[in-house]
Amino acid sequence: NTEELFNKGIEAIEKHKLFFIEDIIAFLPCHKSTFYEHFPNESDNYKTMFDMLETNRTELKVSMRSKWYKSNAPALQMALMKLIATPEELKKLSMQFIESENNTKLNSNIKVEIVEPNDD
Repeated sequence: NTEELFNKGIEAIEKHKLFFIEDIIAFLPCHKSTFYEHFPNESDNYKTMFDMLETNRTELKVSMRSKWYKSNAPALQMALMKLIATPEELKKLSMQFIESENNTKLNSNIKVEIVEPNDD
């Protein structure tokens, strides 16, 4: 019964704070193929469940970024900075970006070529 599966899916999303469609399927009494027969990607029920998953992901990301902001852990602060930084700030944070005196990017990759001596 599609309505029963849908209600169980909604309940699982809310109760377990699920993030992925595969998570919903794991909580339902059906196989993956049966789930997609009842809820094709274009169906309203599928979109409703997907939107709920997206809301859970967004709420978690916001919560995590808030904790990172309040944290004194350098790794968390650096992770947050990389998420919110402008491209220019990211270049300055990058370990592989090197600027010369005239603000041009230098190639940090060094190519080594082994040349065999010529016996002539």
